This record gives sequence, C-alpha cells and structure tokens, in this order.
Amino acid sequence: MKKQKSSALIELLGLFVGSIIMAVGINMFFKPHTIAPGGMSGLALVISKITGLEVSTIMLVIGIPLVIFSFRIMGTKNSLKTLFGTVLFSFIVGVTSPLSNLRLTDDLLLSAISGGILLGSGIGIMFRVDASTGGTDLIALILSKKFPSIKPTKFMTFLDGMVVISAGIASNNLEIGLYSAIALYVIVKIADAIMAGFDYSKAFLIISNQPEKLREVITDDLNRGVTILEGRGGYTKDKKEILLVVLPKKQETYLKKLVNGTDPTAFIIVSSVHEVLGQGFKTLNN
Repeated sequence: MKKQKSSALIELLGLFVGSIIMAVGINMFFKPHTIAPGGMSGLALVISKITGLEVSTIMLVIGIPLVIFSFRIMGTKNSLKTLFGTVLFSFIVGVTSPLSNLRLTDDLLLSAISGGILLGSGIGIMFRVDASTGGTDLIALILSKKFPSIKPTKFMTFLDGMVVISAGIASNNLEIGLYSAIALYVIVKIADAIMAGFDYSKAFLIISNQPEKLREVITDDLNRGVTILEGRGGYTKDKKEILLVVLPKKQETYLKKLVNGTDPTAFIIVSSVHEVLGQGFKTLNN
C-alpha cells in the first residue's frame, strides 16, 4: 500500500513539474511566434492564432471530449488519469499565459530550439513517471480503432505533420512551419534522451587471440562479469571466443587500456546501451 501511495505521489509530482516546464515553453517561446510543433498544444496554438481564443481554453474544449471518447480504448483508470492530466496541464498553461508578453527573443530559430528543449524535457519527465496529458495520441488511438490496418504511429505522424503545416498557413509565413518542424525534432530528441536516461552503459564485443587472459584481467581488475560467445571467422573459418562485457561508461577508457595492454591486436566493437537490468545494474522493478 505504501509503495502504491509513493508511486502515485511521484507520478503526480512528475505530472505537475512536467506540465509547468511545458507550459513555460509554450507561452514564452512558441505562442509569440505561433510555432506549433504538433501535438494538442500545437493544434491549440494554431486555433488560437485564427480565433483569438485562449490556448488553455482550446486545449480543454478539444482534450476533454477526446479522453471521454477513448474511455473504451484506454480503460477507466487510465482515462481518468489522462483526464486529470489534461485539466491540470490546461490550467497551468492558462496561469502561465502572461509569459507570452515577455517576448524574450524575436529569433525564430532560438525560440524553436528553446521551446523544444522545454517541451521535450517536460514530456520526458511525464513519460518517466507514466503520466499523461492526452493529446493527438488519443486521436491516433481512436482512428486506429476505426482503421485497424493502419498503425497509431502513422496517424500521429500525419497529425503532427498537419499541425506543423497549419502553423505556417495560420501565420501567413511558411517559414513558421519549418521552424515548427525543427521544434518537433528537438522535442522528440530531448524526450527520448530523458526517457532513456543519461547514465547509459557501454557494451563491448571483444574478439581476441587471448580470450582467457582477457577474461581474467576483466574479472579481476574491473570486477565485471564476462559472457563468452562462440564465433567463427568468416574468411578463415577458425573458431573464436568472443567476449561480451557490459559496464558503466566511466569504466570504458579503463577497459580499453586493459585490452590494449593484454592483446593490442584485439578487435573491439563498442556500443551504447541505454538500459541494463540485472545484477550490478538496475533491478527489473526499478
């Protein structure tokens, strides 16, 4: 019970913090220039430009019916959670709307990037705690239910693209659409980075003529486990033992020095791993 309460509190805090960050990005950088990088907030910005209505009001008018329509798709619990997120986010956007009068910069590129960083950060934080404010993803879910042969992601891409294009049309400046596309790209990259986490690990595949010696050095000096894979050279047909090692990025340089000192002719493949679950790393229930 305590764990459930703690999880709910973290989710609520993440939703609140994420909503504030996103609202600041929308009002301070996007709204003054009608930069609309897809999503419900982008659509609301475009409609606000055309009608003069408040962005927060438009988000509520569109968002609440969408959540109601998606009750059967998402279930009661998720729908109520999303409905709360939609109302809270719209409220915070309304409260922070005076920030649009500050007009920190008239540079469209700087506004697109700065707003994108803030929105991406807010979205990433909310995704990390499994919170949601609804949006065009709900439209995509509803449409995919009607057209099951088309994936929701395709609908989302189409809808975001339409919002980006409409931003240029509403502003009578097609360049605004291009800046909106840049902002959308920044949002996706920042949100992905926060979701994946910055404390990533490194995976090494090491092909060596001295696998046993390397195994001993790695386990003794780095205190890391080694998995031995059976391989065979494509040209020589010789059997090879391939060492698989996963370790924190801070140990990457040290491992390279160990391999070089043990077998300078070793062949190494290094890749970034954004999530490692198991002994020595995160546990599965984290």
